[in-house]
Parts: sequence; C-alpha cells; structure tokens
Amino acid sequence: MENAVGEVVARSSRYETAPWGVTNQPAFLNQVLCLATGLSPEDLLLATQATERQLGREREEKWGARTIDVDILYYGDRQIHSERLIVPHPYLPERRFTLVPLAEIAPDFVHPALGLTNRQLLEKCADTGEVRRFGRG
Repeated sequence: MENAVGEVVARSSRYETAPWGVTNQPAFLNQVLCLATGLSPEDLLLATQATERQLGREREEKWGARTIDVDILYYGDRQIHSERLIVPHPYLPERRFTLVPLAEIAPDFVHPALGLTNRQLLEKCADTGEVRRFGRG
C-alpha cells in the first residue's frame, strides 16, 4: 500500500484491541501510520479502499469482523465533510484503540475541530476497551 499512497513517515507499534461497536467478535490488531502523500483526500480514500479489496475486505456488517480496515484519521489540519469522507474521523475521540497508537506517534498533534492534542483526547476518552502492544513492533 505504501507505494500506492505515499511514504510512511511514522508508524506506531501494533496493538491487540478489544472489538468496538460489535463486541461479540475476536480482538483486532491496530496500527497507525503517518503518511506523506501527494494524493487528494478523495484519491487517498479510493486508494485505501482498493487496497482493502485486494486484501479480501468485504463490507457486510458495520463494525463487524473484517480482514482489514483502513481509516483516514486526519489529513493534516484539514476538515473535510463530503458525501464519502469525513476528516478528522468522526469516531476518533471515542476510540481508545485508535488514540493509543495515534498518541504514540503524534501526541502533540492538535485535532483541528476540537482543539485538543491526541494525548489530551486519549486522557479524556471514556472508552475502556483493552489496548495492549502486540509482538515487537
């Protein structure tokens, strides 16, 4: 995927996390990447969805079990509200499984709509789902 979307400039550790939304399913593996990309937000979305399809992603149940799920959490400090894409990701402040790895690589990045850093969002997050490092990286 890296060649298709740009250069990975930072990557978090991998985390095994409790499922969110639909909880009667196996744990997930999560990781956050920071990219340098020349793609527009919409083209980035298309590229990530193409990668998901190539890796066997089938969209059957919202928040259900899946092979892979790539979300665009931020696109710099832009706020985007289109029919296909909302950035910053609307559930970001509610998801510990995303905030833990995000705060690992970008603790001081300020959420452009909320005015809080990723670290502050994590501290305020009410989600109590388990998030623990997985493997070595």
